[in-house]
Amino acid sequence: MSETAKCKVVLTKSLIGAKPAQKKTADSLGLKRPGDSIICNCDSALQGKVKKIEHLVRVENV
Repeated sequence: MSETAKCKVVLTKSLIGAKPAQKKTADSLGLKRPGDSIICNCDSALQGKVKKIEHLVRVENV
């Protein structure tokens, strides 16, 4: 069984002043406050979401 790559996504900036679509994207990832982080599989869906809010988050390989 092959293991999928894992990524850690951390919200580094506040969502105050962000566009509504960006707020929804962050919320769909489970990121609500600066400093919140998630660890999930690196797939195309995650990469697309991160691309929309790349100026608000930091991505690390785990």
